[in-house]
Amino acid sequence: MFVPKSVTCLRNYDSRTFLSDLFAGVTVGVVALPLAMAFAIASGVTPERGIYTAVVAGFLISALGGSKVQIGGPTGAFVTIVAAIVAKYGYPGLVLCTFLAGALLVVMGLCRFGGMIKFIPFPVVTGFTSGIAVVIFSSQMKDFFGIQMENPPAEFFPKWLAYWNHLHGINFSAAAIGIGTVAGIFVLRRLTPKVPAMLVAMLLATAISAMLKLPVETIGSKFHELPRTLPSPSIPHFDLSQVRDLMSPALTVALLAAIESLLSATVADGMTGGRHKSNMELVAQGFANIGSVIFGGIPATGAIARTVTNIKSGAKTPVAGMIHALVLLIVLLVFAPLAKLIPLSCLAGILVVISYQMSEIDQFRRLLRAPRSDVMVLLSTFAITVIIDLTVAVQVGVVLASLLFIKRMGEVTNVGAVTREFADQEEKADPNAASTRQIPAGVEVYEINGPFFFGAAESFKETLRFVEPTPKALILRMRNVPAIDATGLHLLHQLHQQCLSSGTAFLLSDVHAQPVVALMKSDLWREIGESNITGNIDSALDRARELLHLPAVEHTVPFIPTVEREKDKTDK
Repeated sequence: MFVPKSVTCLRNYDSRTFLSDLFAGVTVGVVALPLAMAFAIASGVTPERGIYTAVVAGFLISALGGSKVQIGGPTGAFVTIVAAIVAKYGYPGLVLCTFLAGALLVVMGLCRFGGMIKFIPFPVVTGFTSGIAVVIFSSQMKDFFGIQMENPPAEFFPKWLAYWNHLHGINFSAAAIGIGTVAGIFVLRRLTPKVPAMLVAMLLATAISAMLKLPVETIGSKFHELPRTLPSPSIPHFDLSQVRDLMSPALTVALLAAIESLLSATVADGMTGGRHKSNMELVAQGFANIGSVIFGGIPATGAIARTVTNIKSGAKTPVAGMIHALVLLIVLLVFAPLAKLIPLSCLAGILVVISYQMSEIDQFRRLLRAPRSDVMVLLSTFAITVIIDLTVAVQVGVVLASLLFIKRMGEVTNVGAVTREFADQEEKADPNAASTRQIPAGVEVYEINGPFFFGAAESFKETLRFVEPTPKALILRMRNVPAIDATGLHLLHQLHQQCLSSGTAFLLSDVHAQPVVALMKSDLWREIGESNITGNIDSALDRARELLHLPAVEHTVPFIPTVEREKDKTDK
């Protein structure tokens, strides 16, 4: 459990694998350069601290982590909370906070909490991720348009009011660079998907700004030149009396690092077919964050976009992630003097694109059609993140989701289920069992028993992991599912998309009233198709035969509707 993936992967390492890792590491290292500087500036620290983080934390996450292809470094999730800590306590306060967060992550990993992190509800994660995107977008408007003003207020509404009052101070040259950067990234991604669009857009914007001598603020004019070396390891002096004040932010940093890294590792598993070690990943994230601030960095975690780039570039082992860190170190040593020419409006444009990617607009819209309680959790987490504070948003979101889960479980609990659990008698044969039916070759039937909510998500994914080989038709039976929440709907959507991509017919059977309403509200009813959502297992099997062009069969086992069976139990 606590052996890093780098150790297991190097046992059978060869030159062919190294060449794949080398190409991927160089590619993702180039992609990570503008992001590292942009996230650092947005966090209220100097740009080189972002590069230090990507080098040190990125190397340690790959070397010690539980994922083969995870890429670590500074991410947008930390921008708002890091900026708030730096503004209130300065960089020494951030060092202490990151130390505490790193220690918490190591403890969480050693205590095997990796699996528990996955139970944070999907609406909570989406709510604060979308909220962070809005906050990042708002924080970049000053540099994006080159507005001549003092540092804007930290609060959301006062910040936009200050922007409005200083519209006359817009620098049109800076605005042109910012808008051109955003447009260039989207155009490059459409025309040449394999080219690192952000880096190319940054280089073009820098070259145009330098050649035309545009009057825009650059890294050099604001931060002077970047140092051309990695700083010596040291622990800056910090006030231990701040530990109590920083414990809450440190817990938020630890939770964010855990959620982001495990989410990124899960995405990587889905793309590579592998399986990460969640507890080892948490331990690696802890040591990486501690190592980052020892070398003058900021908090770090797994980065989904860079991890996906790593995979698509051909990465096979954690060596690719370590090479990515070394590439950034070489860039720091050789090309640091040129970084002073980069316009701040260009980096702001990169962050505008990042905020759009983080917003998860499609997921947010889909969740608005989820059950009302999940919508309340989503909107509450989103609003608190934007208006108040990310730390409060995470805490409130998890508490709200827990309370609503308890309420939902209370609503679906019935006496019949408890009586059946304690009845000391032989269980009667079930005439509606799938085992009594003639199931055609190539058709798989899975049955969910109990409420399909965020707590059951991991079991559901673990079970479907072993569906081998790929079936021609997959029937998901839901006769014992009294309720479904947004996470369950999201998993059904993912499973349906997976079936579409593999050419597998996807059907639902025996769906109860609450799941039916939830399916209709979330638009899954239309996506799956009404003809593929059947009332019983016999109809589902008939539909599967029809889709697979198999001959129909005559039913010999009588079907007893779910409603009648529930009524019989109540009468007893």
